[in-house]
Amino acid sequence: DPHGKFSIDPQFGIIRTKKQLDHETQSAVVLTVQSQLGNSPVYSSTQVNISVIDINDNPPVFLTKSDKVTISHTQPPGTAVYIAHAEDKDSGLNGAIKYSIASKESNAFSIDPSLGVVNLTRTVFADKQQEYTLHIAAEDCGSPPLTSLLMLDSLAVKIIILDVNDNSPSLTSSSLSYVMEDVEVGFLVHHIIAKDPDEGRNGQVTYHILSGNENKAFVLDKITGLLTTAQHLDREIQECYSLTVMALDDGSPALSATQVLTITVLDVNDEIPIFTKQLYETAVRENQDPGELVVKVEAVDRDAGLNSLLWYKILPGVGYEKFKMNSSSGELITTASLDRETQEVFSIKGSPSRSSTAQLYLTVLDENDHSPLFAKTQYQISVTEDLEEGSTILDLYASDEDDGLNGEVMYSLIDDTFGAFAIDSVTGSIVTTEALDRETKSQYTFRVVASDCSTHLPRSTTVSIVVHIEDVNDNDPIFLQNPIRAFVPAETPVNEVVATVRAEDVDLGSNGAIVFNLMVAETVFQIDVKTGDIILREPLASKDFSTQLLVMASDQGISPRTATAMVIIFTEEQEEEISFSHSLYEASVPENSAAGGH
Repeated sequence: DPHGKFSIDPQFGIIRTKKQLDHETQSAVVLTVQSQLGNSPVYSSTQVNISVIDINDNPPVFLTKSDKVTISHTQPPGTAVYIAHAEDKDSGLNGAIKYSIASKESNAFSIDPSLGVVNLTRTVFADKQQEYTLHIAAEDCGSPPLTSLLMLDSLAVKIIILDVNDNSPSLTSSSLSYVMEDVEVGFLVHHIIAKDPDEGRNGQVTYHILSGNENKAFVLDKITGLLTTAQHLDREIQECYSLTVMALDDGSPALSATQVLTITVLDVNDEIPIFTKQLYETAVRENQDPGELVVKVEAVDRDAGLNSLLWYKILPGVGYEKFKMNSSSGELITTASLDRETQEVFSIKGSPSRSSTAQLYLTVLDENDHSPLFAKTQYQISVTEDLEEGSTILDLYASDEDDGLNGEVMYSLIDDTFGAFAIDSVTGSIVTTEALDRETKSQYTFRVVASDCSTHLPRSTTVSIVVHIEDVNDNDPIFLQNPIRAFVPAETPVNEVVATVRAEDVDLGSNGAIVFNLMVAETVFQIDVKTGDIILREPLASKDFSTQLLVMASDQGISPRTATAMVIIFTEEQEEEISFSHSLYEASVPENSAAGGH
């Protein structure tokens, strides 16, 4: 009770209020009451939960005492024109609000008692009454209810009826215009004209460009409707503009009309012809008859009509007399037989009739007289057997001094690689096509041929490839027998070999070297880690002795692989007593399981 609103009778425990309670400030109080018997140091306590029940002591209150809204006289009956809102601090029905119109100047409006939405009940006309004032009251649902019926507590809403701008502008000017591309900035292109029969501001029209002027080529005077150029035009960049223009009156709401104005930019001869290539490179075989087509050059002129027609000619230079240019088509033909040994390269300049030039380099082709050449006659490489399929093991390269297809080299295998390798015919990269296994095949020898791409008598060179497969530790040890049964007489002396386990690992070196260990600590027997001999360390305890030993075989690779086997040891007297726990064993084994798996 931090605010001291309650008191308690120390003898009878009666709790009373000391101050006025307010549900809206605090709706619940939790008091902790403590009791003590005499002067005893022992206390006991309990909690008292007090709910402050709401009474209807707060009337609805509007957040504002007056408001104003403007509507058009064309609004149909049922249109919502205003929403009144009041607040009541009470809760439940005491805080639920009902709205009403306290004083009506006409029956043109109604209000939703729950939502406070003011609706039109009929059409209103500005020429009959331009303004209405509604006094809206709010009443809660308490018992008894509290209300804001007094004029000072109600909401005064002034509703103003406006006349409507009901005539749109009409564009009367042409939708087509033409302009030369060399006009100056500020040139008058078009006069846009619109008419609006409305009076006053409703009939005042301004002009605007809505779209089509993204590059800001034109500017439109919003008052006069005069459209002028804002920058230099270029028909070769844009020949046609489609401007969407709008005429907008000054009414409220404003009305508008739009028109698509098409402006065509007319050509002037302001473009220089340009070759599609500044440098032409081609080749022709030697000893051909005159009249052979060498190349066709092409130039373009972005002008239109007669301004874009072109004529071609050859400019004087070394050897140009051996060629002739068709002035209209741009075709270059020989006028004499060419000899590569006399002149291999010709450089010719050509020009259309209006000041644009291009360079032509003509090469005389040679014959296919070189074979592809490898850097070595034999390649020897070593790869590990755990390479993934698709791994590159060798990048071959053969050079060819010839040009064109005569010097383009393709690679292929001419020996069987047992499906292990393939070669990229373009790059010469040799890749694996399946997983390698040294234990299956430790070396591959095959040949690669490099051939040029000549279409006439291709040439080739062969090279030998030797691939050595290096071992990785990918095989588990395998016991030659599992399980092993050993019959040991009870009188067998200590240090006697009672059984021997044998295992193999097809890997090489330390990956295939096997050591043996007992998987469970054993005092009666020990095992020789190298030979697998199981040796008796202590005399057998009885004539009916039997035991089972788990033996683990491990290779000595970096990540050793293991296998286990069971050794069953028993005395001769136990031989007839030993039997399997089941007469039939069934197991499922996944295909491709590793050898030696349990």
